[in-house]
Amino acid sequence: MRESPDMPAGRRYFVTSVTVLCVVATLAGTTIAAQPRAPQGDVLLYRLFLKDGSFIVSYGEYAKVGQEVVLSMPLGSDVATPTLQLITIPTDSVDWARTDRYSQSVRYQHYASTRAEDDFAVLSAEVAAILNEISLTTDRGRAVQVADEARRRLAAWPGEHLGYRSADVADIIGLIDEAMSRLGNSGAGAPIQLSLVAAPSVQLEPVLGQPTPRDQVRRLVTLAPTALRSADRVAMLRAAVALMDDPRSGISSDESSELRRSLETQIRDELSTDAAYARASTRLLNVAQQSAQAGRVSGVQRVLDSVPEEDARLGRKRPEAVAALRAALDAKLEATREFRLRHDQWTQRRGIYRSYVESVSAQVSQLVKAQASLEAIRALDGPSPRRLAGLQRVLSGGVDRLQGIVPPDQLRATHDLLIAAWRFAVGAVDTRQKAIVAGDLPTAWQASSAAAGAILLLTRAQGELREALKPPVFQE
Repeated sequence: MRESPDMPAGRRYFVTSVTVLCVVATLAGTTIAAQPRAPQGDVLLYRLFLKDGSFIVSYGEYAKVGQEVVLSMPLGSDVATPTLQLITIPTDSVDWARTDRYSQSVRYQHYASTRAEDDFAVLSAEVAAILNEISLTTDRGRAVQVADEARRRLAAWPGEHLGYRSADVADIIGLIDEAMSRLGNSGAGAPIQLSLVAAPSVQLEPVLGQPTPRDQVRRLVTLAPTALRSADRVAMLRAAVALMDDPRSGISSDESSELRRSLETQIRDELSTDAAYARASTRLLNVAQQSAQAGRVSGVQRVLDSVPEEDARLGRKRPEAVAALRAALDAKLEATREFRLRHDQWTQRRGIYRSYVESVSAQVSQLVKAQASLEAIRALDGPSPRRLAGLQRVLSGGVDRLQGIVPPDQLRATHDLLIAAWRFAVGAVDTRQKAIVAGDLPTAWQASSAAAGAILLLTRAQGELREALKPPVFQE
């Protein structure tokens, strides 16, 4: 249907909308040009391309962790149920431009071969519905508003769908822009402002499948020496041997015998080196521990200073083991310094503590001797009135005597415990005496509670006094 300059505005909206609707319907029914297809199945095989020109296949997405890339490398010929080998490589060894381009191709082509057309059909239906609304309205303002809504929806769609059919979407947007521009120039009112949208470009690469078992063995053998940790090297070498031994790999024993012997020798060497470093680490840590327990900071420092020499003797083959050893020795050195400071502090205070303990020993002894009677009061099982009267005389004035002693600042809390214990003891004896005179059981229970408090506080005070006289113990 052709437009005429004399055609009414509503009619022109209709013609413009029908034209775009036809294009949308045509594109919705058009299949995309043939592209390299992704491997069949739900699992995607990515590739990390290294700067040396080689690559590593990743079973599913890889992950960047700090300065390393972690991935699962599939082994074997069965992509559906492969053996997965954990691989860790330095981030700076990867050609990220090529790797990202290939990963984008994998995602795009997997999406294109699965549900992309269904998603595009949904978009086409939504846009067609919006444009149909334009064709039914004679309101220019409403037509522009609805067209802009359709345009925004179209412009956002490729970026949200890996750039799929971005050229087709751009064509539809161009038609809408052209039609709306004509509408804006055909009548009164402000011109319609159109913003240009760049369609995402998708640079596709052929998506490759699983390398052959022979290629996988070669890749493992090449990667193993570059691994930072010996455990990773051994794991990759063992995976290569296991792959050669798998009858499904198609690698004959005659073909692989020499390589197998070489790999087994490398594994033994790696394990032997691990054992040598483990023995050296254990020995140095034991020597450092002895010095630490004695508070000899210089002894621990000497052990730490000897690590480079020990590493050189072993061939400097385990930087990760040396780093771990140095970290452990650094921590032990710091703990030894802290311990030595606490020990020197205790040594300085030991005489003051002993003088204090001697000054309160008579009072503590009286409470200890009274403990059996206090236990009897707590159990409501005595003591006899005669023993109770004697206990009152012994405990009389004890609180004043303790308050007359000035403890070191560090033992102030302990001294307060002794005073409180003495007061509870006096209260227990006096209350028990009142219970006997009155023959009142509730009062006897009050005496029991006071006696229990005296025993508890005395026990705590004795423990704290013993700890104050004990030298500190090295702790990490």
